[in-house]
Amino acid sequence: MERLPSWLRQHLAAIRAVAVLTVLLGLIYPLVTTGVAQALFNGNANGSIVQSGGKDVGSAIIGQNFTDKDGNPVRKYFQSRPSAAGDGYDPTSTSASNLGPEDIVDTLAVPGAKDEEGNPDEGKQSLLTQVCARSKAAGELEGVSGARPFCTPDGVGAVLKVFPDRAVSVNQACPAAPFIASYQGLRVECGKPGEDYAAGRTVPVRGNVTTVEVPADAVTASGSGLDPHISVAYAELQAPRVAKERGVALDRVKALIGEHTTGRALGFMGEPAVNVLELNLALDRR
Repeated sequence: MERLPSWLRQHLAAIRAVAVLTVLLGLIYPLVTTGVAQALFNGNANGSIVQSGGKDVGSAIIGQNFTDKDGNPVRKYFQSRPSAAGDGYDPTSTSASNLGPEDIVDTLAVPGAKDEEGNPDEGKQSLLTQVCARSKAAGELEGVSGARPFCTPDGVGAVLKVFPDRAVSVNQACPAAPFIASYQGLRVECGKPGEDYAAGRTVPVRGNVTTVEVPADAVTASGSGLDPHISVAYAELQAPRVAKERGVALDRVKALIGEHTTGRALGFMGEPAVNVLELNLALDRR
C-alpha cells in the first residue's frame, strides 16, 4: 500500500485531534460538570431561584429593583444597591460604570439639542454627581440628611472651573444659583450648557459636611451591577420607613434584618450583608 503524502497525514491527524477534543471537551466534559453541579449544588446550578406563592420571583444571587412603573421606590420595600448593568441588574449586561474617582465634571444638557440618534440631549452625569444625586434621594426617602462632602445641596458635584477672572460651578446649569457665591475673591457663575470650560483649573470643594448618614453602598453600584445584598447599615437606615409603611414594630423589622444577614466569607473576608429580595419576601409573608 502506497504511503500517504506527509501533508495529507498532517491534515488527517489534525482532523482526528479536532474530533477527539470536540467529544471530550464539547460533550463529555460539559455533561460531567453539569451532572456534578445538579447532584451537589442543585439550587445554585439552577440559578438560585426564589419562589413566593408558587411563582418564581427572582434569584437570590441577582439583585432587582423594588420600584413602581415610574421608577420611584416602593416605600414598603427595602431598596437595593444601585446597578449599572443595563437598565439595572441585567445579567446579559453585567458591568460597572467604569467611572473613576476623577470623573467629577458633568456634561450639561443643551436645551433643544439632540444626540446622534435624534433623541433630546440629556448630557452626562459624572460619577460624583451620580453619587450626590443618589445620596440626596436616599436622604429624602429615609428622612435623614443626604449631605456628603463634595456635593451641593441640590445634589450635584460641588466642582469649580477656575479662570483668572472668574469661577464657574460647572455642574450647576444656569439659571441655578451656585452653591457658593465667591471663591478666592472671584465671583462664581452657574454653568452654561454647551460652553467649553476645559481650560479652567478643576477645583472640587469639600464643604463643611462632617457626618454622612447615607452609607456608601446606597450611592455606588457594585462591580458586577448584580449585587443582591446591601450593608447592615443601609438596611437599618431603611428599617424605620419600612416598619411605618407596613404597620410593623421596628424591633420585628430589625429582627428580620438579622435573620437575613449573611456573615463574612470564610469568617474574615468582606462584611456582613443583607439579601434584599429574601428580606422583602419575608416581610410579605407576614
